Amino acid sequence: MIETKVLIAGGGPVGLVLALELEQRGVSALLVERNLTTTQHPKMDVTNGRSMEHFRRLGIADEIRSHAVPSDHSMDVLWCSKLAEWEIARFAYPSVETAREIIRYVNDGTLALEPYMRISQVVLEPVLKQLLEARGGHVSTRFGWALDSFEEDADGVDVTIRNSETGDLESVRAAYLAGCDGAASVTRKGLGIDFEYASVGQLLRGMGGGVLKAVGSMMRGLVRGERRLDGRFYLIHFRSTDRPFFERFGRVWHIQAPVSGTLIAQNDLDTWTLHVPLRAGVDTDTLDPKKVLFDALGREFACEIIVASAWTPRLAMAKSYGRGRVWLAGDSAHQMIPTGGYGMNTGVGDAVDLGWKLAAVLEGWGGPGLLPSYETERLPVGCRNRDTSVRHASVRMQISAAASPKIHEDSTKGEGSRGKLAEQIRTLGNLENEARGIELGYRYDGSPIICAEEGEAPTWSQEEYVPSTWPGARPPSVILEDGRGLFDLFGPGFTLLRFAEVPVNALVEAARECGLPLWLVDVRDENARRLYERDLVLVRPDQHVAWRGDTAPSDAGAVLDRVRGAG
Repeated sequence: MIETKVLIAGGGPVGLVLALELEQRGVSALLVERNLTTTQHPKMDVTNGRSMEHFRRLGIADEIRSHAVPSDHSMDVLWCSKLAEWEIARFAYPSVETAREIIRYVNDGTLALEPYMRISQVVLEPVLKQLLEARGGHVSTRFGWALDSFEEDADGVDVTIRNSETGDLESVRAAYLAGCDGAASVTRKGLGIDFEYASVGQLLRGMGGGVLKAVGSMMRGLVRGERRLDGRFYLIHFRSTDRPFFERFGRVWHIQAPVSGTLIAQNDLDTWTLHVPLRAGVDTDTLDPKKVLFDALGREFACEIIVASAWTPRLAMAKSYGRGRVWLAGDSAHQMIPTGGYGMNTGVGDAVDLGWKLAAVLEGWGGPGLLPSYETERLPVGCRNRDTSVRHASVRMQISAAASPKIHEDSTKGEGSRGKLAEQIRTLGNLENEARGIELGYRYDGSPIICAEEGEAPTWSQEEYVPSTWPGARPPSVILEDGRGLFDLFGPGFTLLRFAEVPVNALVEAARECGLPLWLVDVRDENARRLYERDLVLVRPDQHVAWRGDTAPSDAGAVLDRVRGAG
């Protein structure tokens, strides 16, 4: 029998990030993945700034970037009638290199310490796996082994894993089981936790009649045009060396066309992915991927099809994120529409939150309330991100509803139709690539391990991140006068930031007595003090504020008991 502290089921990005989190904290773990290799499908293609901050904290950001789309390439999103036809509207976004310059210049706490990164999951997963295995020591991996069943008792979890090729079974005894095993999660099913499914229509009803009217108009128009859709998409992942064609509008990240779908530049070299909405009743086994590709883009070109398959966006939330010694993260807990790129990035946040709490409990300083707080904190974030992904999809629907067939005409009327559509696109905007409030502004309001304050919490919106150290928030990222990033000074445990000569002996002693790892960091920087709002700010291992004040608390032990789940 194999013995380990944590058994991680699932070797996708979320499972691998959780493994890296535990590896950094010295926790022994075994990761099992039913597939023999990392994914062969493109899936996600952008890692947002918040996830990159976590990768930086784990010491892997630079290595991952070396495998990503080059840092001087743009992030532009373009709408066109078809790739072979006319550009309609463009949303220009800076390259990683330019974004870094902006971060240092602005330095007002509104931006992430790390810019976003363009990297396909096909590339990201093997890089994460290699980085994990290169570190060695605490976490081992078994690809080609799947979680088969488990049984929990008061002291741990008895797990059976199955070899995907031979069917051989092996027993594992773990203190905890983390289910990062995707939408068909064996872990979730073993816990008896149901998915709560939602339709796009259900969620759109909460967004106002205007959105529903526009989407309804689009669907009626499609039916009249005998192009009725059924919610499925056809993915075509392909290679082509015809860069002059694919870059005829310049180097662009996403190229979107009403009804024809979305083309994603995976590496700005020779690999691309097209997602085309499918008509109702189409048997995808009869489709010729190249014909679908040529029809959608507007002309033929030399290419090699890597993968072609149908997929259906799903909107689901697990009714619970786990209990006791078994917990869920990533797609096993939530599924959302790809618009906005929230699936994997939300999962990275899950892995970070769950990882430090598992480590704390296993190290003995985490209290009985720490792991249950994982669901309290992360489930609302998953719900909000799922709903926002629908909002973004509705914008694409509204643009398709507004598109006249005349946009494809080489005529005065065609030019006029394209101009009208461009105006509507600009009015609707491109929040799915600009929602900084979603990316950086999530707070753990209501968490039992946060020292809540009296008064009204700062306003939250999807669009903007307002820098704040309100308990539960991610604190502002600041570049200090000496050029260092303040986040880089945070320790792997709790960090007590001190911006003035305030006595903190009671906090330091209380941390020593309960075993809570505490780093005291003195900062004398006027900009940072202004943004951090208090002389003392206690930051958790996941870079969220646990407590703040201008003087040390009168009962330091009670504060630390609360933030470690023991109070």
